[in-house]
Amino acid sequence: MPRSATATKAEESNRDLDEFRLFLRRGAPSPHAYVILLGLHSYDLPDLLRSVRKGLPYKAFERFVRNLSLSPEEAMAFVDIPRRTAHRRKREGRLQPDESDRLLRASRVFARALELFDGDRDAAVEWLTAPITALGGARPIELARTEVGAREVEATIGRIEDGVFS
Repeated sequence: MPRSATATKAEESNRDLDEFRLFLRRGAPSPHAYVILLGLHSYDLPDLLRSVRKGLPYKAFERFVRNLSLSPEEAMAFVDIPRRTAHRRKREGRLQPDESDRLLRASRVFARALELFDGDRDAAVEWLTAPITALGGARPIELARTEVGAREVEATIGRIEDGVFS
């Protein structure tokens, strides 16, 4: 009996998360290991920059949605890609460079939340989607739509890891 596409996609997501959790335990091969959450496997900065300039494949966004375990609409909002644009990119098969950059940023923030919660996706997503007092009551997933907001979310994660809950 052929395996369903849904089962295969779920397995890909589990593989990505398992590989990322392994990085958390053993040490990541690069500061860009968060790309595994997009289904990418090159951690080399020049390769990553070339990929962003070219535009990441739309499949990287789909992989991120599965790994994040949010609705496509919530993921589109996180990456700041309007629904109609996302549908157009799906037909074209590729994101634009600025969209690719935002997808990488969202993946980086998600990876930091996974680190904070020792690889527990549900806890990481719950934290990302809840109002956080240390962020002025804002939800990290909303703040991370901009680079300055993403940096503040990452700094807050760092303070939490260091035991500072201000």
